Amino acid sequence: MLQRIKALLKFKRYDIATRPYELNIIGLRSKSILPNRFDDELHVFYKTNVLHWEYHVFKITTDPGTFWLKNPMQEQGTAILAEGQYKNAYGIGLHRGQYKALVQHKPITIIRDYDRDAILDFYNGKKTTGNYGINIHRANRVGKTKTVNKNSAGCQVFENATDFDVFMRLCEKHKSLYQNQFTYTLIDFRTWRRQTIRRASYFAGALMGLGIAGYFYIQNKRQKAK
Repeated sequence: MLQRIKALLKFKRYDIATRPYELNIIGLRSKSILPNRFDDELHVFYKTNVLHWEYHVFKITTDPGTFWLKNPMQEQGTAILAEGQYKNAYGIGLHRGQYKALVQHKPITIIRDYDRDAILDFYNGKKTTGNYGINIHRANRVGKTKTVNKNSAGCQVFENATDFDVFMRLCEKHKSLYQNQFTYTLIDFRTWRRQTIRRASYFAGALMGLGIAGYFYIQNKRQKAK
């Protein structure tokens, strides 16, 4: 799996950190458009020496919960983080002044879901770039959290508090070596799916056009043969 993730990053021309204990933090957004589920993944990997990689996968959500979709904090709608690599955009800080997490330090790009319903909208929202407090944090203080609900208004949120503690220990190690700067990369498989569907529709239309043109070409040849 790690090789596939690295190949995907190279395909997207994203940077891969290779110094010892320098974290690659990769969010993978699933194809599902159903909100309120921890159905995405956070892949974290780093080198411990020249030859060896350590690799972790955690269950998260990269989407806002139903509560905030229906009750957005902003008139323009609830924030959904857009696919991209956000270099050095995060650092260890306090999430809402309560506990240590990775908090946004530099501008990132979001899509605003302004329909105010319980369905994630990736088609009509307008992209904007700025500082929105899109942090990487946990849901409940202990154990697993069943549904997202109020735990995310656009943040990247861990389902399991124990997983989050492991992640933060890795972040502290990274910080001790490379300062308080972390790059977060989000890969959105929903975007890829939409692009694939659009390409398939385009090629299907092109093939149909060629088929019709070919039909009339053959018919014309037959008429001339008579």
